[in-house]
Amino acid sequence: MSPVEPRVRALSERVILVEFGDTAAMDAATRARVRAGVLALTREAIDGTTDVVPAYNTIAVHLDAASLGHFPAPYLEQVLREVRARVSDMPETPPAPGRLVEIPVVYGGVDGPDLDEVADHTGLTAAQVVALHAGAVYEVAMIGFSPGFPYLAGMPEQLTTPRRTTPRTHVPAGSVAIGGRQTGIYPQASPGGWRLIGRTTRVLFAPGEDPPALLAPGDRVRFVPVD
Repeated sequence: MSPVEPRVRALSERVILVEFGDTAAMDAATRARVRAGVLALTREAIDGTTDVVPAYNTIAVHLDAASLGHFPAPYLEQVLREVRARVSDMPETPPAPGRLVEIPVVYGGVDGPDLDEVADHTGLTAAQVVALHAGAVYEVAMIGFSPGFPYLAGMPEQLTTPRRTTPRTHVPAGSVAIGGRQTGIYPQASPGGWRLIGRTTRVLFAPGEDPPALLAPGDRVRFVPVD
């Protein structure tokens, strides 16, 4: 069965949204279509666009209201037609996988204070949680929440654990965490409600670097346990 045609609509005079399937879609096929859509929309810049931001099943195309005014309806329609044409003409072959980035992690203890809670919830031992978590290869589905924060798809289902009832007011930078069916890494110290199972010394976001974020959508991640 061929995939459903992407839905393209204007959210406002500054944002056009491309939707691939259901809002709850977290499957690999949908993520591959999103990556293909990003390539189609960025291979040549569309006049008046400033950014193309992928998520799990959507792409937000941002428009430059400052330089082009408030975009009269004819202009919006022109951009909508261009976006629709490009995502309708995407190749059926999935894009090649992104880079494989290894992230060293100290699991448990003060660096992963919720590891035992995850083990209790899943019925596993702490060692089994670590082995499962570090044994998978993840895909960066999107960057969000805070600069450089990677939402990682592909976590083993056995590790699914709900977020904390009461979020922490301070999560240390580099914390590796589980939130529901996802895992991720906090790039900066911030509040957060995910379960902390470890911590890395890798810097995920450095404003002075180009690009500033270590990871990008489509990249693959492997966690490597260290002492």
